[in-house]
Amino acid sequence: MDKLKKVLNGQDGGDDRNVLEEAVDASSLSWGTRVKGFIACFAIGVLCSILGVCLLWVPRSGIALFAIFYTLGNLTSVASTLFLMGPMKQLKRMFEPTRLIATIVMLLCLGLTLCAAFWWKNKGLALIFCILQFLAMTWYSLSFIPFARDAVKKCFSVCLS
Repeated sequence: MDKLKKVLNGQDGGDDRNVLEEAVDASSLSWGTRVKGFIACFAIGVLCSILGVCLLWVPRSGIALFAIFYTLGNLTSVASTLFLMGPMKQLKRMFEPTRLIATIVMLLCLGLTLCAAFWWKNKGLALIFCILQFLAMTWYSLSFIPFARDAVKKCFSVCLS
């Protein structure tokens, strides 16, 4: 905590990178407050995603509203873990080798969903990207549960054989 105070006061003299990481990850929130923030942020994300699906059937601008709310919901859901881990640790864990492909696909599909809805105005493509978003987000989320990915793979191999 003393290092954080020194950084904020401009009196640091050590390694800037380590001090900066400590400052970004430092939080005065209690564990209970962090859990409440996670739950609230995650619930808002889920509500935005559900609202996006409901807005899909609005005439004319339905696909744009769907893309905005669904993507915002997914971003908010991912951001909810910032309360639990802190921003730097979250970013490091997102780009670990076990999650790298899922993270890249998820972020790419987030952007492509918005491109399909606004620039290309292609509803079918926007829906495909949203489905890919969902699948990548699910695969990413499963990576945090020990052996969950292995269980899903085994389940699919049993079902397909």
